[in-house]
Amino acid sequence: MAVGLPTSDQLAGVAERYRLGLTAADVEEFAPFVAGLLTSWDAVEQLYARTAPTPRSDRAWSWPSDEENPLGAWYVRTKITERRGGPLAGRTVAIKDNTMVAGLPMMNGSRTVEGFVPTRDATIVSRLLAAGATITGKAVCEDLCFSGGSHTSASGPVRNPWDLSRSAGGSSSGSAALVAAGEVDLATGGDQGGSVRIPSAYSGTVGHKPTHGLVPYTGGFPIEQTIDHLGPITRTVSDAALVLGVIAGRDGLDPRQPADLVTQDYLAALDQGARGLRVGVVTEGFGIPEVSDPKVDDAVRAAVDVLREAGLVAEDVSVPWHSDAMHVWNVIATEGATAQMVDANAYGMNWQGLYDPELIAFYGRQWRERGEQFSETVKLVLLSGRHAIDTEFGRHYAMARNLAPELRAGYDAALETYDVLVMPTLPLTATEIPPPGASRADYLARALEMIGNTAPFDVTGHPATSVPTALVDGRPAGLMIIGRHFDDATCLRVAHTFERAVGGFPSPAQQTVGSRG
Repeated sequence: MAVGLPTSDQLAGVAERYRLGLTAADVEEFAPFVAGLLTSWDAVEQLYARTAPTPRSDRAWSWPSDEENPLGAWYVRTKITERRGGPLAGRTVAIKDNTMVAGLPMMNGSRTVEGFVPTRDATIVSRLLAAGATITGKAVCEDLCFSGGSHTSASGPVRNPWDLSRSAGGSSSGSAALVAAGEVDLATGGDQGGSVRIPSAYSGTVGHKPTHGLVPYTGGFPIEQTIDHLGPITRTVSDAALVLGVIAGRDGLDPRQPADLVTQDYLAALDQGARGLRVGVVTEGFGIPEVSDPKVDDAVRAAVDVLREAGLVAEDVSVPWHSDAMHVWNVIATEGATAQMVDANAYGMNWQGLYDPELIAFYGRQWRERGEQFSETVKLVLLSGRHAIDTEFGRHYAMARNLAPELRAGYDAALETYDVLVMPTLPLTATEIPPPGASRADYLARALEMIGNTAPFDVTGHPATSVPTALVDGRPAGLMIIGRHFDDATCLRVAHTFERAVGGFPSPAQQTVGSRG
């Protein structure tokens, strides 16, 4: 049988778990009814087998050598091209290893996923290949993508090409490092707390978190369905707009996407420029106590001055909700990830989108066998989230989800006056990678200290673009541009205007990529 018939002791255990008050005789009386009901599990498995995807063996791949992986940013190498023409013809792409590429190993940075080989391409992978892109590998990401630092992946730390002793940012650590170092033209990232924008700010790339639902998450490893995003990481704003135009739009498999979703030609929109647009500089995004580096704040203020000189109107605006937004994200991300990403084996139930039964079975079995190998950040989530759920039954998650519209409305009120809002992407520049044996306190701080400005927009779903400012102490910092829902084009227009005004963004010195340090 697909589901083995339970023994009397197993049924008695279930009855005890739910406090059903059944006697041994009651359990025996239920047994044949349970056995009869479970025959449907056999039928479903047989029916599903008719349409289940066939594993692919036609895509060659290899583990990267140390010599070709000085940043620790590649998980596997490959070369997949399915079309010679198209808007991305001749462009190389690294796929974040939280996203499925059929036939290539997927680890999602965690021993609990290690060994899984997807049978499906994620929607964005299919779209990139259809646009002529060449996938040259999977980029390392952080353990289950739950870190803003680049030191939690089970495969080892990802090093910043500007300074090999420092973090590349997470959780899309490998993606940003590879783009910044010039090893690929383009990359994909995932963003639940800032994981497209954080590594972009640390590594000096352009990262765009689309409006929630604009890009289908189908084939991405879920954390929490209300905050899951996929987006591009690139060297230039025009490349970000180009990739967004390729991957955006309904796929019919992700119910997060509006039925009436309409996409734009984001690349063409850049030609409109941004002169005359109104920019609200969110004061609460600066001077965050015990975190903000004043030099980063100054660099972002200077970037705003550049926008003024380019013809935009910029002035300070207060969004009081921003100061409380992290509390809302903390509850949603912690209880939500505990319940969905771990206890429910990534997908959960009550979902009307496409499931991956093979991943659910593989990961569900493996995390129960390897739970001690979760990263310290995931352990923190589980200790906190399970305690809260067990004692309060999820009522705080419900409160946080009910507060999310109020949080969104706080930013929307400012966006009624301004076309975009801006603030530092991160309050600081790349920190040093914690050494082996670092204290748990240092490990956790380097993973989570930087997300105060990025995470709120995963809850609210607003589009947000990070672009590099002038260097701060020789390291990149980021300007974050936030727009109205589904007005991703305006974020990119403002980013493009800034990019042109400063003459493009700096790249790391080539000699920093030569060794691990």
